[in-house]
Amino acid sequence: MRKLLNTLYITSQDYYLSLDGENVVILAEDTTVGRVPLHNLEGIVTCGFKGASPALMGKCAAENISLCFLKPNGRFLARVTGEQRGNVTLRKTQYRISDIEDKSLDYAKSFIIGKLYNTRWVLERAARDYPLRLDAEKLKSISLEIKNSITAVRECENTDVLRGIEGEAASRYFSVFDDLILQQKDDFFFDVRNKRPPLDNVNAMLSFSYTLLASMCASALETVGLDPYVGFMHTDRPGRKSLALDLMEELRSVYADRFVLSLINKKIVSPKGFTKMQSGAVIMDDDTRKLFLSEWQKRKTETITHPFLKEKVEWGVVPYTQALLLARTLRGDLDAYPPFMWK
Repeated sequence: MRKLLNTLYITSQDYYLSLDGENVVILAEDTTVGRVPLHNLEGIVTCGFKGASPALMGKCAAENISLCFLKPNGRFLARVTGEQRGNVTLRKTQYRISDIEDKSLDYAKSFIIGKLYNTRWVLERAARDYPLRLDAEKLKSISLEIKNSITAVRECENTDVLRGIEGEAASRYFSVFDDLILQQKDDFFFDVRNKRPPLDNVNAMLSFSYTLLASMCASALETVGLDPYVGFMHTDRPGRKSLALDLMEELRSVYADRFVLSLINKKIVSPKGFTKMQSGAVIMDDDTRKLFLSEWQKRKTETITHPFLKEKVEWGVVPYTQALLLARTLRGDLDAYPPFMWK
């Protein structure tokens, strides 16, 4: 188990990153506003367009420090990677399985079973914790429907059918997502999932959290020697990290969705931090994005007991543990991939 190190988030659009010895230096024009030792970092995420020096990019690649560039609205732009040092035999196994329908289907079903199990857990826990504020019977009814979807997933025989089952279950889950928002209802509400662009405050935060989670999953896969671009459920598409999207499916609700709900229900975020553009897109301002990232970093350090490993791990390490379990399954060390099923 690797130690969870810090991620440096740069939220201002006006900062430039450079290298000075073993330190990343944050510059505003020609003024140094920050200096962080690289040995303290596992990743750097910047939301500005000023960029980073080639020396810093090369250093990050050499030291296996993820350097990720996001657009100001939080959407993924690019990531610096170094020489691929992964196990070639492991990757060849991954590529071979991705081209065999029945074998790739087994992995895809595991990802979706984990996803549906966790969406049920989110609904069941909400019904249990707030029986007087929520329609518990309504949530339990949707949970039962998703349980039936899990049975259908286990019995399905092709990936297209699997995608259909997953899509229907996701629609059921999101049909009651607004019920889980208990505070600031006038400004934070959810009607339907929209993402290109997000059209309300809640979807803006969901999209941002999914971007961060996908980046974590991609980094985890590369760390264990897998190719994040070749998936088992998401189809191959130039520039799309299909396996990272596969892996994050089981973590969406328990990691990203619950995080967004906590920001709203604990009144950590304010509606004043969101702006609706002429296009209809809703974006977070710099202060809200900085707050969001600060809270995201705190969540990463919270400790849980991994349901399969039965070991104490930090939330930020969960994508890595799942990537490691996936790699072990592909090597034949495990009979089947164990999805993250939170309890």
